[in-house]
Amino acid sequence: MRRWEQGRSTIERLLKEQRLQRVTASRDHAEKMLAQARRYASSARKLVSTDPDGAYVLAYDAARKALTAVLENQGLRPTSRGGHVVVIDAVTAQLDPPLGQILRPVDRMRSRRNRVEYPDVNVPEVTQQEVAETLPKVDAVLDTAAKVIDAMPVWS
Repeated sequence: MRRWEQGRSTIERLLKEQRLQRVTASRDHAEKMLAQARRYASSARKLVSTDPDGAYVLAYDAARKALTAVLENQGLRPTSRGGHVVVIDAVTAQLDPPLGQILRPVDRMRSRRNRVEYPDVNVPEVTQQEVAETLPKVDAVLDTAAKVIDAMPVWS
């Protein structure tokens, strides 16, 4: 059985810390998650002009779902202890380099999404332009996730 070596120490640490858990690997479930991620991105595009906040949250969730699909295909899943951060950490550990430029924006999106979900009067509102600039980054994450799933074996 082929093992994925890049990021191995990080994944093992996240499993030990119970921020990730092992589950039965499922390509079907991963594909469903990718399809859901694509729908979220499509919905975000439709909301840009009427609800930039909602569009941004959907755009971020599309990227997060796509990365979670990568893990699901490997038989890994975030726990409540790991939350959204562990998804980004686990996939980045395994794919950066060479894919850091594509993956790095997801953590910034996560931080911005938190400010949208838990508003602070000192944080500017999401603008249509901000969402429009974010969507191509989300598309790149979706495309990358769809491609790497074939290359990454079940975690062992």
